[in-house]
Amino acid sequence: MRIMIEAAGSLVSSSTMRNIQKAGFTVIGTDSNPDSFGKYLCDEFYTVPAASDPSSRDFLKELVRDKKIDLVIPTLDEGMLAWAQMSKELKKNGTSVSVSVPETIEICEDKWLTYQKFIENGIPTPKTSLENIYPLVKPRNGRGGQGIRLNDRTVDMDGMISQELLIGKEYTTDVLCDRDGEPVYIVPRRRLTVREGKSTEGIVVRNDRIEEGIRAICKAFRFAGPVNIQCFELENGEIRFTEINPRLGGGTTLGMAATENWFPLIVDIFVNEKKVETTHPVQYGLKMSRYYNEVFYV
Repeated sequence: MRIMIEAAGSLVSSSTMRNIQKAGFTVIGTDSNPDSFGKYLCDEFYTVPAASDPSSRDFLKELVRDKKIDLVIPTLDEGMLAWAQMSKELKKNGTSVSVSVPETIEICEDKWLTYQKFIENGIPTPKTSLENIYPLVKPRNGRGGQGIRLNDRTVDMDGMISQELLIGKEYTTDVLCDRDGEPVYIVPRRRLTVREGKSTEGIVVRNDRIEEGIRAICKAFRFAGPVNIQCFELENGEIRFTEINPRLGGGTTLGMAATENWFPLIVDIFVNEKKVETTHPVQYGLKMSRYYNEVFYV
């Protein structure tokens, strides 16, 4: 089984590659940086155009065909929609893609559309506007903490939203859905330390309100495969869901450690098109801390 992942040089890619290899699969890593450190951790490595490059789609189609890729697991926000739109064509040619349908990707990539979908389906979420009326201002299409401003009344609101400021505990929930959108695993983890938008310390927690909200979100959206969903627990215990990343999260390695290696399940969902079921109870209380490591090469 030949599995291709993107951004092999990201700070969190090593755990993804390690788990794929532990499952007995071959890792084909890609990155726009030809000297990415991930080049020395995966089984095969290929330099690809940036997701914003107009030639990217055709290049990737040729790459997965020529290198006989069985499964692509996209991880870059910038390329998720392209993979979703190409997935049916690639499937006919023997390559599966772990991705939700294009309509779902389009909604999740736009925080305003996500907010509207939440409201339509009764999902608790912070008040949000296209006008600069709330203290938190962020890009409609953005990731991590990029472009977020607080109490800035001078910002141009083109492509931006303003949002109610939430005070409380921040959570990311790792979710694995089957092809019917049913959640196989729901693993809430509290983000204890976040650097550059990535969780570097976390703990798996049990929270029935979060799980109830996640199940409602999964019914409202058409997910397939791994998803991570962010929310806040307010001081009164109420939950407010803020955004959805329909892909593996940077801290999903903790969700897997608390359950099982998800990559064989992802293969069954997308390649073998099997119905998968929960086989391991969630290990609540499990903690994760990350540290830097080095790769030396000449």
